[in-house]
Amino acid sequence: MADVLSQNEIDALLKQLNSGEFDGGLPDEPVVKIKEYDFARPAKFSKEHLRTLEIIFENFGRLVSSNLPAYLRKNVQVDVMNSEAVTYSEFSNALSNPVLLGIVDFAPLNGNIVVELATNLGFAIIDRMLGGMGDSVDKIREFSEIELCVLERIFSILIDLLREPWHNVIALRPRLERIETNSQFAQIISPSEMIAIVTINMTIGDVEGLMNVCLPFITLEDVMDKLNTKYWFSTMQNKDNQSYNEFIEMAINKAQIPITAVLGKSKVAVMDFINLQIGDIIKLDSHVDDELNVYVGNIVKFKALPGSGTDNYAVKVTQIIREE
Repeated sequence: MADVLSQNEIDALLKQLNSGEFDGGLPDEPVVKIKEYDFARPAKFSKEHLRTLEIIFENFGRLVSSNLPAYLRKNVQVDVMNSEAVTYSEFSNALSNPVLLGIVDFAPLNGNIVVELATNLGFAIIDRMLGGMGDSVDKIREFSEIELCVLERIFSILIDLLREPWHNVIALRPRLERIETNSQFAQIISPSEMIAIVTINMTIGDVEGLMNVCLPFITLEDVMDKLNTKYWFSTMQNKDNQSYNEFIEMAINKAQIPITAVLGKSKVAVMDFINLQIGDIIKLDSHVDDELNVYVGNIVKFKALPGSGTDNYAVKVTQIIREE
């Protein structure tokens, strides 16, 4: 049962109420923290999603660093800088003209992604592919049709390298649709749609620039539940050394190697060589019944006797040389 106030306590409360010392209200309620939510920029990409995308493109960067030098004959270094979620309008408004934008069909996912390559890197690639030292231009200018054809080949190589880093998430079949040099012609989604941007720093020789990969939420929506590190690491399978060795052995077994059977050798004077005619006989340093050296590559591996088979010249192996 609640305590009953005495008359003196009632008088004291009335006095405090009249003097303003007591407002008669309820005790202060605990303050509840309210998290602001911007409906113009809904949080569709969590930090976990962005971190997983960074891991994917770190693998992509390693593939680019090892594959692209074979075409450019220049050292290529690729580093993932950061990833962030913005609206597509923020991305497109930050682009300058001319710009290099690769519109990529991200099949089997719906929609496209955009790969932006810095123009100084584009000119360095063109210069290198056409026999130059891989230098960029001092003054930015428009790209010619021939230059865009050269860049299209490099873009296709980069896009094809996306298959392996994404294989834990989905079996991609990416394809370069076109290259745009004007950002106004690359409106692949609504300006208010959310996208994830992965910023990659690329260095080709002495030329350094950025490559931005724009990944719309509507394109990745079907695989968003797989873009987390828990799923990523759970699906990564450690390569079995035995199966790896078998794969290497199978690949070596299918390799084509040249085999050459040498009938003999001879030395002739330059004058005799110049005056050779059809029907002349060149004397070799071997006899008719001598065994021939059979080379695999440039190493002697067999001894054989000459002959014929099915209207072709042939040799019969008589000895296998095991020494290196």
